[in-house]
Amino acid sequence: MIVLTNPTSVAKEIDIIHELFDEGLAILHIRKNEISKKLMKDFINSIDPKHHDKLVLCSHYILADSFNIKGLHLNSQKRFDIQGTLEQSAISYYKSKGLSISTSVHSIEEFNTLESHFDYAFLAPVFPSISKENHYSKINLLEAIQKRTNYNTNLVGLGGINSDTIEETLANGFDDFALLGTIWTAKNPIKNFKLCQQIVHSYSL
Repeated sequence: MIVLTNPTSVAKEIDIIHELFDEGLAILHIRKNEISKKLMKDFINSIDPKHHDKLVLCSHYILADSFNIKGLHLNSQKRFDIQGTLEQSAISYYKSKGLSISTSVHSIEEFNTLESHFDYAFLAPVFPSISKENHYSKINLLEAIQKRTNYNTNLVGLGGINSDTIEETLANGFDDFALLGTIWTAKNPIKNFKLCQQIVHSYSL
């Protein structure tokens, strides 16, 4: 189970992040692509260093050299424009340091063509987005993933994932899922996280 930060600031955001880690969150994607390198550095520094190895950067990848970061995430645009963002040699460099490399796709066909160096990829939106109004897939991704041929990269469902949709997501072939709206739009983010966590634990029994 992965959590993505809200793109914009949220009240008591760092406190919530620390609580999520205390409750067992293993991976947090810092998806704040509009902020400067300095603000990103400040954001990471505001998180307890003992949790830095659970952080995945979605921008300002050079900061991975300054912190004990878990991994780097490339969205589809950055993956296609790899020369201007993160060159192949850089990917090999970070992989050699033990960092995970992930990406985002919007179709199972796109996922099937991914290079083997991607550890996992988000496929979205599986369900209508919780955080983005009128954001949904034109096709049924739960049916589409039956055409999966790539098993070198873990397939992670994103978009509209909450306690009501987790089991359906996993039962249809996703290896994992990521949460965004169900955490950051909730009055009680930690309660929602723990509920999702309980469903995962019961599903894996």
